[in-house]
Formats: sequence, C-alpha cells, structure tokens
Amino acid sequence: MPRIRKVEINHFRCIQKFEWCPSPGINCLIGPGDSGKSSILDAIDFCLGARRNIQFSDADFHLLDVDTPVSISITIGELDDALKNLEVYGMYLRSFDSQTGKIEDEPEKDSETVLTIRLTVASDLEPSWSLVSERAEAQGLSRNLIWGDRVRLAPTRIGLMAEYHLGWRHGSVLNSISEERADASAALAKAARDARVAFGEEVQDQLGETLGIVATTANELGIPVGEKVKAMLDAHSVSFSEGTISLHDNEGIPLRGLGIGSTRLLIAGLQRKTATRSSIILIDELEHGLEPHRIIRLLDSLGAKEKIPPLQVFMTTHSPIVLQELNGNQLFVTRPAANTLLTVGIEDEIQGTIRRYPHAFLAPSVIICEGASEVGLIRGLDHQRVANGHNAITALGVALIDSGGGDPETPFRRANTFRSLGYRTAIVRDDDIKPSPKVEADFKANGGKVIAWRDGRSLEDELFLSLTKDGVSNLINRAVELQGEDLINNHIKSTSHNRIDLNGIQEEILSGTITRDSRLILGKASRTKSAGWFKTITWMADVACDIVYPDLENADPGFRTLIEDLFVWTSDGWE
Repeated sequence: MPRIRKVEINHFRCIQKFEWCPSPGINCLIGPGDSGKSSILDAIDFCLGARRNIQFSDADFHLLDVDTPVSISITIGELDDALKNLEVYGMYLRSFDSQTGKIEDEPEKDSETVLTIRLTVASDLEPSWSLVSERAEAQGLSRNLIWGDRVRLAPTRIGLMAEYHLGWRHGSVLNSISEERADASAALAKAARDARVAFGEEVQDQLGETLGIVATTANELGIPVGEKVKAMLDAHSVSFSEGTISLHDNEGIPLRGLGIGSTRLLIAGLQRKTATRSSIILIDELEHGLEPHRIIRLLDSLGAKEKIPPLQVFMTTHSPIVLQELNGNQLFVTRPAANTLLTVGIEDEIQGTIRRYPHAFLAPSVIICEGASEVGLIRGLDHQRVANGHNAITALGVALIDSGGGDPETPFRRANTFRSLGYRTAIVRDDDIKPSPKVEADFKANGGKVIAWRDGRSLEDELFLSLTKDGVSNLINRAVELQGEDLINNHIKSTSHNRIDLNGIQEEILSGTITRDSRLILGKASRTKSAGWFKTITWMADVACDIVYPDLENADPGFRTLIEDLFVWTSDGWE
C-alpha cells in the first residue's frame, strides 16, 4: 500500500516554498482561510492523479510570477514490487530517512526505498511529469511512471462532485474495488437500436402532418426517401459515454440522487474496501453535508481510531467535531507563508485543550480569559462596538477561551499551547493572585500579549473602582435584579463586617458621590465564590453591553486604556 512520505511544493498559488513529511494515516489540515490547505490537497492531486493533462492558468503561479515555474514533488514509499522493478525504475529509486525527512539519490541499506514524482509547469502552462533522479539526469535520461502505475497510485478525491464515483468511470472508486468489468457494448448497441424503433412508432401521430409534407416535397424533387418518412432518433445521437453504467437502488433510482453527506460516506466506505489497491484519499472540508454523528461515522470508516491505518488520508476541516474526534498527531496547523505544517501533538495539556476548546484551533488569533466573566465582558463590549461601526472580533478571526480559573498560571499553559503552534495569543487575567514573573515574561518575550487588571484587582474590583458613580449604581441595580435584594445586602454586610449595607451604599450614591472604601467593598462582595453577582458569560456580557460600554467614555482613563489596548490587539492581527 504506497504511502506519501514527503511533499515539496514551490511557487504554487499562495505557497512560495513548502516541505512536509505527512503521517501514514490521517492528516487533517486546520488553520485560517487562505493559508494553503486546499492548495496542498490540489498539489498532491495534480502531481499523482492519473491525468494526461491539467488546465493551469497564471493564477496558479505564486504572486502571478510566471517566470518562475511551479514545481510539485511527491515522494512515495511502501513501494510494491512493480514500483521497485529495477529494469523499469532502477535508475530512479532513492532512499528516505523517516527520522530526518532527508532523501538521498542512491538507495541506502538502512533507509526506505522510494520514488519521487515531480510535476513542473512553466510559463507555457503545459504540465510535465517526470521521476526525479540526479543519476539519470546526469546521463541525460528522463522518464515518468508508466500509465498503469500512475493509475494505481492516483489518489481518490472526494469533493463536491463525489457522485462521480458512483458510476464506472475512469478513475472512479468502483473501478478500484476489483478487476471485474462489465462489457456493455453489445447491450448498449441493442438498446440504442430498440430505442430508435420504439420512438419512431410512437411519434408518427404526433408529427404526421410534418412528415407528410417532407415526403411530398422529397418526391417532387426526386429525392429517394421511400413511401414514408419516419421520425426516429438519430443513430449518432443515441450514444452512451463513460459512466453509462452507474449504481441504482432497489427501486431503480440512481444513487447519484443521494444527499452530499450520504454520497461521501458511501465513497469513503468503498475506498476503505479498495485500500489494498488504492490507499490515498483526499477530502476537502470533510464535514460538508454531514451531521455530527455522521462525521464521526465517516472518520471511523477512514480508520481514524485504528492503530494500523488502512488509508493515508489528506483532509481539511472547519468542524470542531472533527478536532474532538482526532488526536493531536492527526492534526496539522497551516499558516500563511509557512514553509511546513506543525503537528498539534498529544501531550496531556494539548490534548485536553483540543477537547475543551476545539473551535479555537480554527481561528488565527486566540484570547485566553482567566474566567467566564472576562469572556462575557469582551463579548458584551464587542457587541456594542459592532453597533457603533467597528469590526466584530469574530470577523477579525479571534476566538475566546474560558480557561476555567484554577491557579494563576493556568491561562499561560493554555496560551502556550496555541502560541507554540503559531497562533496569535493574548491573555486577559485578574491581578489579585499573580502568576510567576518568569512565566509571564517568557510568554511576552515569545510574542504573547497580556492584559491584566491593575493594582491587584480582579475584574469585579476593576469595574467598581473604574466606572462612574452612575455606572456603579447601574451595576448594583443589575445585581439586585439577578440575585435579589436580600442576597446583595447580605454580601455587602458580610464583606464590610457590618460597617455598611446595601441601603447605606445607595444613600452614598444619592448624595452625589461614593467613597473608594465602598467601591472596594462592592468589588469584593460581588465576587463571592458561592454566588458571584455576574459570574456567568451571559450575565457579564449583558453588564458590559448595557452598563460598561455606555460608561467607558467617562470611566477611569487607565481602565479605558486597557480596553482600548485589547481591541487594538484584535485588529492588529487582521491582514
């Protein structure tokens, strides 16, 4: 079962230079749009596909520079006997070191024997395929795979037109299942003749007048057409092209009428049956047309959970379900202008992050929030900013993560998972319990961004200390609406050791001011662990939208700067 060992792409579409040694099993490409995921699949397809020609255009050249040729090289391992035939391919056999990814032109004893196929496209837009060998080139020799071997190596592409594979067409999966072939020529010829005759008999009454005029005119002109002119199907128009034989269900309904998801599932299942003959499969946007449970079924049929992979699969996805079902060694992150793919990995911290926050791996930028309150704050502020003409952070490719509290270094562990894979990463944290200075310094030194509330404050402290008197009054009123007056009063009394209660706070506000001491009490009371006043994403989002954003213009300048700094960071990552 041949496997792709190395992919090398130069000057193709958005890819300037790229090298990658894929996994022998599932290779799921994830990353932002326009980062080259589909182009990598196309490159594999174009290089290995059993085509005699491909239509290229100037747009297939990196930056439209047609003076530099497109070059796509695919190195194939696990060669069968036919591909290691010395008489046919001896001059082109090479060696591959799986530990280093290095290819030597001479076969080496302790390395795998491989073949490298190269597709080159110059400014004339004519594709040229050849086997790579410095030895052969030095002797002026050149050759490609023989056609039968190209057909056997060709990957199966499952795309929007997956129904192509439900007929016995050139390159379809049905032709790979077995050596069986239906000789339909005699049956089709007879069917064509019968159809012509049957149509001629049925149409006489419908076209009688016209046929009579034609016959009379022909006889008048001395044109021999016989006594009667007939309307029959033209012999040349009754033809059957490739794909005439296709799959139908029990009622005779063509299976091409199946939904997109069902068609993809069926083709993947058939491809699994043909693994000994054709073992490479390409799927763009695997989740297309599938519900979550069927996505899982499709992944199972591709062998995603099997220790010995039956197929080598190259696929792209934008589905969090797919990420949750795969392990980190099956996920590869693409980045614009990157010259390789990064394996996500299977360390406990990484695997746990994938399970909890799969959506974040599909965004180019990630904000790690210390808790749900920070997530809610950013969502609410963002909602109001959008209403006032700003771009939404989701439109800017930013994902929010609730790191779930824990020790003060938990957000940094989460963030480093993403940062190490090339994601733009920021942390929004409380300052009441500080992380290790070294941990934070290292994160910043490696390009991470930290937004921390000031002077040992939590978010609630920051809000009650930074908003105006009216803003604080609105926070109290919202807390009473959510939690009830008795609970809010008890929290204030408990926090102040009975020095002040809710009524006393409200009297201060009515007098036209509120003391710093009262603000501190409110901040501490509002984050009571057993019943925080705004401790859900929804509650804090509403607070941010209805109270914080309208109050920002007159709030403490330092707090306003922190918020502005955060949203500037989200915009800076947009290209």
